[in-house]
Amino acid sequence: MDDLFRLFRVDATEAQRIAAAPNVPHQHDFEELIIGAEGQLEHFIDFRTATIAAPFVSFVTKGKVHRVVPRTKDGRCDMWVLRFRSEFIPETVFQLYAFFHANADIGLHDVRCFKRLLTVCELIDGEMQQPEPDLAVVRQLLGALFTLIRSEHRRQHPEADAPPASQSETFRHFLQILEENYRQPHDVEFYASQLFMSPRNLNLITLHILQQSVSRIIETRKLIEAKNLLISTDKPVSEIGFELGYQEKAYFTRVFKKNTGQTPTEFREEMRKLVA
Repeated sequence: MDDLFRLFRVDATEAQRIAAAPNVPHQHDFEELIIGAEGQLEHFIDFRTATIAAPFVSFVTKGKVHRVVPRTKDGRCDMWVLRFRSEFIPETVFQLYAFFHANADIGLHDVRCFKRLLTVCELIDGEMQQPEPDLAVVRQLLGALFTLIRSEHRRQHPEADAPPASQSETFRHFLQILEENYRQPHDVEFYASQLFMSPRNLNLITLHILQQSVSRIIETRKLIEAKNLLISTDKPVSEIGFELGYQEKAYFTRVFKKNTGQTPTEFREEMRKLVA
């Protein structure tokens, strides 16, 4: 996806068109949030298929293999689809991985709560319809959407905060430790030791949940922050790389280009043109 953010609406006609088109499991290079007011969503994710009826929210993180098919119910369908690049709200997105990886589809049946979500979607749509949309406003509204979703989920499921002895809990702990240490040049062994387990077992958990190795997730977190700093500051590329544990500018540039297809300077210039 070339744009930082994109929003569109799926009605009954569009749902029927999507359902009739070829649709195999695939991966996105962007994040996707679907808010369903009417209809239902057939969702293949984590190698199983489930159908959830509106009202619901569905969030798919970048890189997850999945397939979504919107369907009508009683002849109606109304869904907001929000797609955005991870660097649009980098800190928020990475924190969401722990919350949504086992909760891709969430039913929200509190009418008051769901109306608030729809109101925020309409505000975002109103801003995007402006001749020159202010993406800073859109970014704040998108963050508010996720805050409302998490708040309502905690209210409906207070037991979700209880720490089960599961891979899910280990994964959450790993992300917490990573958030505190990603600026340091720590390797997989460091994170495994903090969780009192072997690097192999930690890799098995991350591969199962995100289909990514521990080293890949560490690198992704560093690059998310690098993108954030490139967009939001005027710091030199070498300084940004050093802050994130890359001792040499050339190595940082090489890693960044390998993962994004652009040098840090090219990425910064492209993002500033998009925002402008």
